[in-house]
Amino acid sequence: MIRRIEQVRERVTRAAHAAGRAPEAVRLLPISKTFPAEAVLEAARAGLDAFGENRVQEAARKIPQVRAADGAELEWHLVGPLQRNKARTAVELFHVIQSVDRIELALALERAAAALGKCQRILLNVNIDEEPQKSGVLPADLTELLARIDALPHLEPLGLMSIPRRRTHAEELRPCFARLRGLQEELNRGRSKARLSELSMGMSADFEVAIQEGATCVRIGTAIFGARRSK
Repeated sequence: MIRRIEQVRERVTRAAHAAGRAPEAVRLLPISKTFPAEAVLEAARAGLDAFGENRVQEAARKIPQVRAADGAELEWHLVGPLQRNKARTAVELFHVIQSVDRIELALALERAAAALGKCQRILLNVNIDEEPQKSGVLPADLTELLARIDALPHLEPLGLMSIPRRRTHAEELRPCFARLRGLQEELNRGRSKARLSELSMGMSADFEVAIQEGATCVRIGTAIFGARRSK
């Protein structure tokens, strides 16, 4: 795993330099879904300090195991869809919830964060390809959703996240990544609240293109942990 992490870091560095950006401006977020706590701890020993999970139920088992085994300082991100009835558990477990896509979920997270005395950091999940079967707020509805979330005192929106549909070649995703960056820029124009600085986009097969288009967080699974384990 150490060699795989080194290879990913090298790819991040090359992509950032090619785009005229500092490699340090891009956070590497390993996605540890289906992998055990031991794999997370191995990656942490190699210097990674934040991890992403897709499902609250799996994370509720894994995160306490990692924290009990000298992983208390790691940061956790939820990157998968979230149901309202799991909002409180998500707020308890995760430092950042990247998958907020509707006001009903935001209100549930607000209530949970208020009850726990926490300001919950979030990203808005954008359905950038406007696929009817996929979660995520549609680009046309993004401004209204953000305005309503801005009124919730226990939620702190940091930026945008998206998972475009797969393409054959990474370069085909460039318009999707560029569109998400454009939405971020549009939202930030004239914004009175804190600037939306985060763009979470790009995965193992395409993150170089995402970095060239402004990604600040790339979500890497198989390139770090190897082939995904079956559930």
